[in-house]
Amino acid sequence: MNDGHPIPANPPSNAPVSGPAAIAVARLIKVYKTSRAVDDISFRIAPGSITGLLGGNGAGKTTTIAMIMGLVLPTSGTVEVLGHPMPADSAEVLGRMNFESPYVDMPMRLTVRQNLAVFGRLYAVENLKERIAQLASDLDLTEFIDRPAGKLSAGQKTRVALAKALVNEPELLLLDEPTASLDPDTADWIRSHLDRYRRERNATILLASHNMQEVERLCDRVIIMKRGRIEDDDSTAGILARYNRSNLEEVFLDVARGRAQAGTA
Repeated sequence: MNDGHPIPANPPSNAPVSGPAAIAVARLIKVYKTSRAVDDISFRIAPGSITGLLGGNGAGKTTTIAMIMGLVLPTSGTVEVLGHPMPADSAEVLGRMNFESPYVDMPMRLTVRQNLAVFGRLYAVENLKERIAQLASDLDLTEFIDRPAGKLSAGQKTRVALAKALVNEPELLLLDEPTASLDPDTADWIRSHLDRYRRERNATILLASHNMQEVERLCDRVIIMKRGRIEDDDSTAGILARYNRSNLEEVFLDVARGRAQAGTA
């Protein structure tokens, strides 16, 4: 390692995507007053892949995801999701995508079953009763499915949030810390379920996480953000080799602290 040298900002992607992309972001900028939350980023994500979106607090991950979902308007630049411009064609794609975060609460007085029914109806899910039963079985919700959401433990809420995100069997799944508050055994089980879901349905997953072991296990590719810009973008193996590190946690610390990639001094 050669410490003390700045990492080049916003390098070109080392993981190009040929053909149609599940997500295509081009020259995306979001300015809040005088602050650039997202500063001229571009990337394309292949269908059927799992991509990790990494970065410290304030790196721009949440704003980027919000623009992909069409919830926040870019200051400039473009976003396409499943071949449609966002947010102009959001009605064409919102039913084919979903979002999960354990930090977004569901209505507390409704039971788990009622919450899933509400979200299922919003997505016009066919055979909704059967779909909820399948999710309850897959994600081990049966014991508390008729309990109010406000009475659940943190780990139970995380599993319910994931069930909500899968209720419409999305082609594109945006995840924010999907295994937060879970014990290691349950977290491992959830990761296995996500990977199986992706393989069986050729679904695309964009995963924002601070759990570097989770990212190493699940992701084909890693995009690292810092201060609104892309610091690196490559396969997990490619990034580890470039920084001469054995795991992503060490790479994350190198980027956060401004240490250079191996051989760039």
